[in-house]
Amino acid sequence: MTDRTKTGLEILQVSFLLGILGNVLLRQIPWGLNVFLFVTAFVAAMVMLVLRRKPEFFTRQNVALFVAMLFFSAMFVWRDSIELRIYDTFAILIAMGVLMLPAMKVQATVAGVFHYAAGLIWSGINSAFSPAVLLSVDIKWASIPRTGWSKHLLATIRGLLIALPIVLVFGALFVAADAVYQGMVERIFNVPAETVFTHVLLTAIFFWLSAGYFRGLLFELGVPKTGVADGTQAKEKPTTDEQNLSIFEQVRAENPVNPDALPDNATILDHINKSDPPNAEPAAPPPAPEEKKKWQWQNFDNSVIPQAFTLGVVETSIVLGLINLLFLSFVIVQVPYLFGGMDLVQNTPDFKLAEYARRGFGELVAVTALVLPILLLSHWLLRKDSPVNEKIYRVLASVQIVLLFVIMASAVQRLVLLTGNLGYGLTTVRFYPMVVMIWFAIVFIWFGLTVLRGARHYFAWGALWSAFLVLSAIHVVNPDEFIVRTNIRLMNEGRVFDSRYNSALSDDAIPALLESVDSMSYEDQCVVKSRLNDRLIHSRAENDLRSWNWSRSRALTGLKNVNAELDTAGCPGHLRWTSYNEEF
Repeated sequence: MTDRTKTGLEILQVSFLLGILGNVLLRQIPWGLNVFLFVTAFVAAMVMLVLRRKPEFFTRQNVALFVAMLFFSAMFVWRDSIELRIYDTFAILIAMGVLMLPAMKVQATVAGVFHYAAGLIWSGINSAFSPAVLLSVDIKWASIPRTGWSKHLLATIRGLLIALPIVLVFGALFVAADAVYQGMVERIFNVPAETVFTHVLLTAIFFWLSAGYFRGLLFELGVPKTGVADGTQAKEKPTTDEQNLSIFEQVRAENPVNPDALPDNATILDHINKSDPPNAEPAAPPPAPEEKKKWQWQNFDNSVIPQAFTLGVVETSIVLGLINLLFLSFVIVQVPYLFGGMDLVQNTPDFKLAEYARRGFGELVAVTALVLPILLLSHWLLRKDSPVNEKIYRVLASVQIVLLFVIMASAVQRLVLLTGNLGYGLTTVRFYPMVVMIWFAIVFIWFGLTVLRGARHYFAWGALWSAFLVLSAIHVVNPDEFIVRTNIRLMNEGRVFDSRYNSALSDDAIPALLESVDSMSYEDQCVVKSRLNDRLIHSRAENDLRSWNWSRSRALTGLKNVNAELDTAGCPGHLRWTSYNEEF
């Protein structure tokens, strides 16, 4: 039995256990502790397989990615925000995609964004399709020794397949023949068919996806090479006898009188000494023919595309120069508002504050998001034939980043208007784009330290971990609670409080609502109390340990402590949560 077969069998065994565990844990919603337990088991299985079958894969970088997966799965136990859980899921999937790169012969720390995207796509393809390859090609079933329990496994399966229909027929006859026996069978096998189907389906799905991912992780991309790389055999070096024979034939050819007569030994010796003096230095071997460099997708550069699609000095200057001029024209208009303060914005004729804030923030976030891929793509398309081209790019890209920071400052000012004392409060739609802007600011600084200094290969790794760090910091901030506390502060300063929106946030926000419910207006109190009562009722059905979450547990404890104060009997029906659900 080959090592590949042994590895494949271990993958199947581990994946089968993960399939059962995934069905038992993740079928329970809302997700919480179950996600952390499953990801922990998944990472433990991955580490075990790597240490047994691919120990060189156990590097510091990959260990850091293992820890990142565990950390973001643990966030399911901490926070209840749906947005955070979505981002945590993406973080786990991205870490899994980057972990796939070593199997694709790419070092993650110096890989590019293109490689990270390829790793994520390749991990998905492996999870979906490679279990079929694992079962049909990788594992040589005929080579598995039939010893112990495996010796009788095939016979056992064959016997079950033969006996099962017979047992079902006789069982049906016995059930029809006796009512007591029928009742006993129904009590034992009183399991809905849809329940059995979902258990089998979820187990199969988690088994299949796990086996596919592990197969792609442990088996390198491509087929191992055997023999000479180009498939041909190198020519053997001629022996001494063959060399002497060649000299002899040459001497014979130099005797035109009688080519069949053998020259005397002195003639042969003189010829050898003349052609190859005893004390002469060995002649240098002829230069080896240059082998054509084979294209490898890991070293993907602009040499694979026609030169007409690359950027020279003129093209780089025009493309980045025009973008910079456009950015500069916008910045010139925005500078007075940035340094003139809110008074200038409010006092500008025919200029509404709400229009200035609402119209600009989303568009400027989109501009910021588009600049990064444009800079990365234009740098990749640069021609390497002239160092001047690289210098011009660095200057124009640096100017563009400086202008972009001014544009980002304008976007921040608009967000302050939307959420400040003169605005309309804070929402998740406004909070998370602001976090993205902060991350982009970090990324552009890192872009200047790497790409613009000739170290592009370090950019993607640093950008990835900056995203992980920003996402980790968001969990500490607790966005939903931060949003509610900000809006309550604005309410105390005279702004309108949107009780329906704020009470619809996750359980992360419930402690802040409980602390401030008495300071709200009568109508807002009715809406909030109705929502909290509804949450308390539903929480009684969510008592499964697999779904345990710290935020939900804390919120439930707080609701139970003030249950008597959440009475909404005197509230009008249109202010209750049921009417809100029907409306939206």
